[in-house]
Amino acid sequence: MDDIRPQTSRFVTSRPRRALLVVDVQPTFCEGGELGVEGGHAVAERVAAYAKEHRDRYDAILTTQDWHIDPGEHFSDDPDFVNSWPPHGVADTPGAMLHPALAEIDADAHVKKGQYDHGYSGFDGADESGRSLETILTDAGIGAVDVVGLAESHCVKHTALDARQRGLATRVITDLTAPVSPGQGEQARAEMRAVGVELLSTADL
Repeated sequence: MDDIRPQTSRFVTSRPRRALLVVDVQPTFCEGGELGVEGGHAVAERVAAYAKEHRDRYDAILTTQDWHIDPGEHFSDDPDFVNSWPPHGVADTPGAMLHPALAEIDADAHVKKGQYDHGYSGFDGADESGRSLETILTDAGIGAVDVVGLAESHCVKHTALDARQRGLATRVITDLTAPVSPGQGEQARAEMRAVGVELLSTADL
């Protein structure tokens, strides 16, 4: 459990080792959840199908989860939906678990984030052994990541931006994510393009 495949993998090519980062595909961010995104359940199903069908494209598959314990100003009884939000992704609640669709995606590690802060980026979190996402990727020799999940305008964006900042070749697969709103999605895509994140669909891969 949570052991990345060794660098002597079945891939013997010159391409960089690539990971699939499945960001916050949790019931809390799907329809009926505390911060449900329109199309969230459909994204979960598409991510699961893609991961299972294309496991051979990746040297690692990693998941992240909002896992809030006491995130301070991130939660508010009067949220502005910009810097503060209604309670969501509360640790050990059903909404914080991975979406049931992901049960068979063969993930190598599970990163939990936001226990005591906003935790927008997967790079803010750690696995059950205390390894940060950056450490997990570095130890596995990963040089490129594909980012999918929920929501495109927030945690997917922040994870992708942080991946680029760390020098990783970064792609966001646009049909395997969904934004909180169309306007916020458009803004997020502009921010990601500006730093060199590649945006493409599964049909383009």
